[in-house]
Amino acid sequence: MRVEAGVAQLEGDLVLANTTRLLTEAEAAVAAGAAAFDLKGVGQMDSSAISLLLALKRRAVAANRPVAFHNIPESMLSLAKLYGIAEYL
Repeated sequence: MRVEAGVAQLEGDLVLANTTRLLTEAEAAVAAGAAAFDLKGVGQMDSSAISLLLALKRRAVAANRPVAFHNIPESMLSLAKLYGIAEYL
């Protein structure tokens, strides 16, 4: 995961097989000063991608380091709306 000017670039697939590794990398990025995550480079995703973002947001807030998400794919936003949790992303 690249971090440039406080923005971490989430790239590749956000699927169940990758979520544990990506959460660990994202937490490290937050600890290093990332305040936002750009999802422009995301490929395939499943519902675990939403779980990943919510877990990251909860952990960042708990550590007093809130984060924002940019360029969330429309398909993920649609799924979050369906689940009634879009306002949390």
